[in-house]
Amino acid sequence: MLLTADETQALWLSARVASTATVLCLPAGIGLAWLLARREFAGKFLLDVLVQLPMVLPPVVPGYALLLLFGRHGPIGALLLRHFHLSLAFNWKGAVLASAVMAFPLMVQPIRVAFRMIDRRLEQAATTLGATPWGAFLSISLPLASPGIIAGTLLCFSRGLGEFGATMAFVGNIPGETRTLPLAIYSYTHLPDGDSAAARLALLSLALALLALLLAHLLNRRAERLLGREAA
Repeated sequence: MLLTADETQALWLSARVASTATVLCLPAGIGLAWLLARREFAGKFLLDVLVQLPMVLPPVVPGYALLLLFGRHGPIGALLLRHFHLSLAFNWKGAVLASAVMAFPLMVQPIRVAFRMIDRRLEQAATTLGATPWGAFLSISLPLASPGIIAGTLLCFSRGLGEFGATMAFVGNIPGETRTLPLAIYSYTHLPDGDSAAARLALLSLALALLALLLAHLLNRRAERLLGREAA
């Protein structure tokens, strides 16, 4: 299946946006997942609702909210432009932000479950042997949560590849700048002779999604074997 130059450009832009969004989400996703799994505090329910909200809203709603906040005349966007000469609206950096917002809940959930399943007595044993809380987290909690972290990372990347609504609302559909794979498929379906290109990109999207799921399964199995708890 040969791709044209425009199709290849959309593919690589999607990969760039999704990978950058995943890298940005990972530290915050691990930290927030641990917080929600291990701590009780006032407002925890509201924080949990806020994290999961993009999953239940129409994607165009978070995209429009990002445009109001991070657009050139928005309260945050104007500050970024004035002090850092950074504009997020209608460029690939804004596509990264939109993908991160929409994919973040899918990263947090499996990591949160993984932290919740860890036997806290293992961490307590490490601290009684002289490890600091941070040391116990790095040497015990983080490795044991690795299957959830792997699953969350790949889900985030896959969701970033498929992000459409929020990206369209926030940064538009600009060829070579914000036209990712889903936006390219949408554009080709509106061209008289674009059916074959749309079909090629749709099949490519399906192949990438299946590859990501297979990779997640293989990495999870490997992590489970390394941790000595391979599934029966």
